[in-house]
Amino acid sequence: MQGAGGRRAVVTTTLLGALLIPLGGCGGPGPADTGNADTKGADKPADEPTRIPGVGDRLQRRIPAASHQVVAVYGDGEDSADATVVLYTRHGSASDRVRSWPAHNGRRGWTTDHHEGDKRSPVGVFGLSDAGGVLPDPGARLPYTRSAAIAAPRWWPRSYWHDFDYVIAIDYNRIEGTPPDNQDRPQGYAKGGGIWLHMDHGSGTSACVSVSRAAMRYLLRTLGPDRHPVVVMGDRADLKA
Repeated sequence: MQGAGGRRAVVTTTLLGALLIPLGGCGGPGPADTGNADTKGADKPADEPTRIPGVGDRLQRRIPAASHQVVAVYGDGEDSADATVVLYTRHGSASDRVRSWPAHNGRRGWTTDHHEGDKRSPVGVFGLSDAGGVLPDPGARLPYTRSAAIAAPRWWPRSYWHDFDYVIAIDYNRIEGTPPDNQDRPQGYAKGGGIWLHMDHGSGTSACVSVSRAAMRYLLRTLGPDRHPVVVMGDRADLKA
């Protein structure tokens, strides 16, 4: 443990260890790809949801009233891997747009019924409760686990090797309060898991959402447990539904 926030500092020192432990996150081109699961808090409808632009009532109601930070992922289309990530801060009856970044999602687009290996990102509202990566903690406010076991395998293309230098776990089919690469999947393996926000390699992912290194560092330093951050994600048509 480290820091006043009780930040985890689990360090695995060899790449061999990373290759022997099953990879927890998506992003690669091979069979190590994974999927996602709803956070308990995100399932609770807000009493008076502060509107997030481009998000319809169905998903607006799933954003908890206590969530003052919302990461919105606007996919270009149902079958598109291109997206835009926008960070909003909610207060009172207003939502302020803080920053935005170009992004990628699952290489086959989006789905409302995600399954392991479908190469689509799940549509929905999910908590953001844990972070980590191969690199040292950059000053994250969320609990941060550093581990070489998170590293992308070296048999993936070189452009993917730094995908997991920084990650934020998306609480789809995972146990909150555990490191991002925890393999427990409450809804079963078939529903996928290991869906993360992580660093971008320039194209679509297995199911995760990827942004630039600068964006990941900003989000890690900004998203805080006391703000109960969530992500609302999907293609623009599904978000508006």
